[in-house]
Amino acid sequence: MEKRKLGNSGLVVSALGMGVMNLSFGTGPAKEKKDSIDVIRHAFEQGINFFDTAEAYGPYVNEELLGEAIAPFRKDVIIASKFGFKLENGAITGVDSRPENIRAVVEASLKRLKTDYIDLFYQHRVDPAIPIEEVAGTLKELIEEGKIRHYGLSEAGANTIRKAHTIHPVTAVQNQYSIWAREPEQFVLPVCEELGIGFVPWAPLGTGFLTGKITADTVFDESSDLRASFPRFTPEAIKANKPLLELMIDFAKQKDTTPVQIALAWLLAQKPFIVPIPGMDKIEFIDDNIKSLKVELTHADLEKIDQGLSQITIQGARLNEGLLMLSES
Repeated sequence: MEKRKLGNSGLVVSALGMGVMNLSFGTGPAKEKKDSIDVIRHAFEQGINFFDTAEAYGPYVNEELLGEAIAPFRKDVIIASKFGFKLENGAITGVDSRPENIRAVVEASLKRLKTDYIDLFYQHRVDPAIPIEEVAGTLKELIEEGKIRHYGLSEAGANTIRKAHTIHPVTAVQNQYSIWAREPEQFVLPVCEELGIGFVPWAPLGTGFLTGKITADTVFDESSDLRASFPRFTPEAIKANKPLLELMIDFAKQKDTTPVQIALAWLLAQKPFIVPIPGMDKIEFIDDNIKSLKVELTHADLEKIDQGLSQITIQGARLNEGLLMLSES
């Protein structure tokens, strides 16, 4: 599989990574463990070597799953995990990036992942109570100690990225970015390009919307699916955003491909340091998504897509109010 460098860090990963979260948490009930391990190992067999998890996914069980799945080939893969949420009784109750908590999380994550180092360790959300310079300083120490090899920031704004980068180079920023969530283009992507930082879009398929399988009649289980609380996934918003999906479907037909492959190819075409991590919880999804690497979008194609997008206003906030408050624009 094609490889990409995450900025100037020297970290080389498969051009398409795998978000592991959906196997355990977030978009419905957890999948069977054996099936989940099979999915992860199939992704590796197809050339994907970049796997993304977090202590908050489950919580905890997603890291355990990934650790077991990749144990036979640990040295051949890049593991990304995250710290920074405050977890109480299995629920997220806030953020916590105190140095002592970062250290406690990394030790626990290493055990769950069955490894002695984490390749890329993200701050999951910015903690307004802890200066980012202090957070970056703690992560620098963990790099020097060999506990982690690189660090990144998730849902961070340009100013935070700059401040952290002065303490120790940031390897990657993981913010939501897709053809229907383009906020990073204004400030974050330019600062990543300027400073030589990789960019890892989460939800590159619009948290499932760009697959075309979600309709206004889709019911999201409030107990297991985060989208039940996202304004962009109300029946009204889904109906209002249908023109975007129609644009994708029409363009995919012209290229003899699928909307999913167009959405991923579009991201890959934006910058050479972008590595999407779609959540793939079925083998057929992996095989389908990988085909996006063969889709060539010309400059004229990208202009045509942008022209179509300029006529569409996306309705509904991308996250619920609580999670938006934990993100930096």
